Amino acid sequence: MASEQAVTTVTAPETPEPGGRTRRDRVTLAAITATAAALYTTLSLTRLANFKAGAYDLVIFDQAVRSYAQFRLPIAIVKGVHNGFGPDFSTLGDHWSPILALLAPLYWLFDGPKTLLVAQAVLLAAAAIPLWVFTRRALGPGAAHLVAVAYTLSWPVVETVAFDFHEAAFAPLLTAVLLERRQAGKRVAVILAALALLCVKEDMGLLVAGFGTVLLAQRGWRVLGGAFVVGGAAYTWLASQVLIPLFGGRADYYWAYGALGPNMGGVARTALTDPLAVLAQLGSPPVKLVTLALLLGVTLMAAPLSPLLIMAVPLLAERMLASSFPNWWVPGYHYNAFIVVVVFAAGVDGVQRLRSRGAIGGDRLPRVWALGVAGVALASVPFFSLAGLADPGSYQHDARERAAAAAVAVVPDGVLVEAANNLAPALSGRSRVLLWDRTHRGAPWIVADVGRRIFPFANVTEQQDRVRFLVGSGYQVRFSQNGYVVLAATGSPTTTPGLP
Repeated sequence: MASEQAVTTVTAPETPEPGGRTRRDRVTLAAITATAAALYTTLSLTRLANFKAGAYDLVIFDQAVRSYAQFRLPIAIVKGVHNGFGPDFSTLGDHWSPILALLAPLYWLFDGPKTLLVAQAVLLAAAAIPLWVFTRRALGPGAAHLVAVAYTLSWPVVETVAFDFHEAAFAPLLTAVLLERRQAGKRVAVILAALALLCVKEDMGLLVAGFGTVLLAQRGWRVLGGAFVVGGAAYTWLASQVLIPLFGGRADYYWAYGALGPNMGGVARTALTDPLAVLAQLGSPPVKLVTLALLLGVTLMAAPLSPLLIMAVPLLAERMLASSFPNWWVPGYHYNAFIVVVVFAAGVDGVQRLRSRGAIGGDRLPRVWALGVAGVALASVPFFSLAGLADPGSYQHDARERAAAAAVAVVPDGVLVEAANNLAPALSGRSRVLLWDRTHRGAPWIVADVGRRIFPFANVTEQQDRVRFLVGSGYQVRFSQNGYVVLAATGSPTTTPGLP
């Protein structure tokens, strides 16, 4: 009954604030959102200009969206060739993210990776709007402004901006719309938002199923909740086991649970016969617990007070039970963007529940909590990537970066080029780019980096050996400065079969 009473309180109709506050609130919200989009754009474009973006993953998405813009399947030769799928590999065989096709019209206006970075900045910032509406209904406009600021400065969002572009850019906005429309009691909009989420990535079915679990406890929403649980779980199975293989991928490519079993059946047996092993995996390595603590910390631990947090559990389990792919469970990268809005919304709901139960602080509790949440977000800025904007060095190239710019300038437009991971984005808008790796592809142009270790090499020595091999195979050095080497094939190079 307490749950149902809380829902009734949340879905109360919105009324304008006296004295024109609604208009002022909208202006404030617009300022928060626009400022966030500008900061995100500056951060990501600065990193691109400083050669801190990568073929993995910016060029993958750039090639895929360019293919969509040309009315083709999202082909990414950089991914297909490096990972052994072939040059005609569609990214739908890697992750089921058809929503990326929505970005194709932007490439008709400006074709290049910068377009993706700006679009990502706008999408991530825009999530603050429905989150603000959600918070305003529950806690009032003052708290809503502070929560919007906290979201835009939060480390899960900032680290998403800092690591190239990903389909995760769509998740916060769609999740916020889903939760806000549920709060407003708009069933059709809830269904549409859930369907849109399923187009973001194959495991978004787990997020929808988690949301369905929450709805099962709410009168009037149980049928839809049951449909979300069954449909979300079924969709994730369909997308990962049928659709991805249909487009040239492998159903087991991202299997990361070898410590618990060779497949889902093995994991289920381990869970039944040795549940402690499953629990132990949640904290192995311990950085998983650090990530979880940081996630809950953005709400000052208010999120666990709300059943909304259950929505995030399946996605968290997917990551934290893994024994491989370490990027999944660290605070960096983009994976936390899939659930950051759920955490904030759960925090808002948790505080509302405390207030409705007569907790200490009464009507002042929402504002005090929101001030604390915004303060935590602001205090975290120096420890995460947004701090780079305050570094004057971010806006001027050092000797290595000037050499990188000179190196990529040597490569002609329209050619096939193997490029070091950090140099590939600078070439992707005007050339057909492959990743420079351990396998000789025979591209007529190669841009190498022997100044520091780069993905996918183990060390600089291996990279230097690779350049010596290429020179011995007939490539001519056209540029060499500060560790960057540009090589061109003499005569007619022999390329990997199937390459354009």
